[in-house]
Amino acid sequence: MIVNKKVFAWALYDWANSAFALSVLAVLFPLFLGSYWSVGDSGASVTARLAWVTAAASAIVSILAPIFGTIADTGGYRKRFLLVLALVGATMTASLGLVGEGGWPWALGMYLLASVGFYSSTVFYDSLIIDVTKPRYYSFVSSLGFSLGYLGGASLLALHVWMISSPETFGLATAADAIKIAFVSVGVWWAVFLIPLIVLVPEQRTGMVVAGGVLRAAYTKLRATIRNVRRYRDVVNFLIAYFLYIAGVFTVIFMAANYGQRLGFNTGDLVRALMITNFVGFFATLLYGYFGHRFGPKPGIYFALVVYVAVSSWAVFMHDVRQFYVMAIVIGCVQGGVQGLSRSMYAALIPPDQPGEFFGFYNMITKLSHVLGPVMVGLAATFSDAPEYVLLVLIPLFAGGGLLLMRVR
Repeated sequence: MIVNKKVFAWALYDWANSAFALSVLAVLFPLFLGSYWSVGDSGASVTARLAWVTAAASAIVSILAPIFGTIADTGGYRKRFLLVLALVGATMTASLGLVGEGGWPWALGMYLLASVGFYSSTVFYDSLIIDVTKPRYYSFVSSLGFSLGYLGGASLLALHVWMISSPETFGLATAADAIKIAFVSVGVWWAVFLIPLIVLVPEQRTGMVVAGGVLRAAYTKLRATIRNVRRYRDVVNFLIAYFLYIAGVFTVIFMAANYGQRLGFNTGDLVRALMITNFVGFFATLLYGYFGHRFGPKPGIYFALVVYVAVSSWAVFMHDVRQFYVMAIVIGCVQGGVQGLSRSMYAALIPPDQPGEFFGFYNMITKLSHVLGPVMVGLAATFSDAPEYVLLVLIPLFAGGGLLLMRVR
């Protein structure tokens, strides 16, 4: 049986933390940063702030990841670290509801800590897939996690849309009050749905002994992992390709709301479009998981990258909110699939007796890629105030990643 109690409890963490990825990272924080916390500031400066703080969070996680991994591997403490980091993220997210108008420095600081908690916890979450299922089911189980994440995130966002559209129904005075309550609800949601993984998912203990200081041991192990990875040509080729294209995928996710806002679309339309993306993503990602299980992950990744290049090119001509809705639906069809199939393809390439070590490196590469895209957008926003050209800088990432993926057998 592919989906059992352990698998479902593991996948449910995607349901838990995707509320942050969708409601906060993709929708509420970018919108509130521009309309409330940075009121009166230029659109380009808001875009730059958002891009640089997102890049900073990813850079911090990239530095901390090998330290976390070494400490956790010494005694099988992956679930404990996941618990602590997830609670940090949830607490900081809820605290965003306390930041007043014009308080963008405070908002950016809390968002930075929440993002570090979010990204760092996924390092341990991804590595636990080896404890809940067999390698031949990686494609389906990985995609199941992403699909549940889309459904959970979209379900909570639907409540947020209702709150923002009709705050008086919930006893609130304004839409701004509704958004503040939404931040609190995301933190609570994240913490509550973390519980099944902590209780039900088993964890293999390696018994590895770390000699000397933890920091030195962490980076000694990282150097050993790099040397080990270099022995596998297909793994190296995949990681380089993945580093490029996943940077573009992530940047589209976190910049979508800011992009629509700068084109003049109202908040309601932006939130509804991104909610549609996630409902579409639930079904599309499940379909991607089945497709990857039957035919392998590579064709599905190629298809998604072609779609991203087309969407990034089309965005230059976008001026109508109906076009934004169409773009949201199209991206929803491929966004979760390319992430789920990438994780399962990597799992199929690595040596079966070293999944923890190789997945730790995979997560570090993921976080480094999350620096690249936001930095490119931040630079674009610094030199140009034209929002329609921002997504064009991402096309080389998709195209280059796709071409390099051809070298992976």
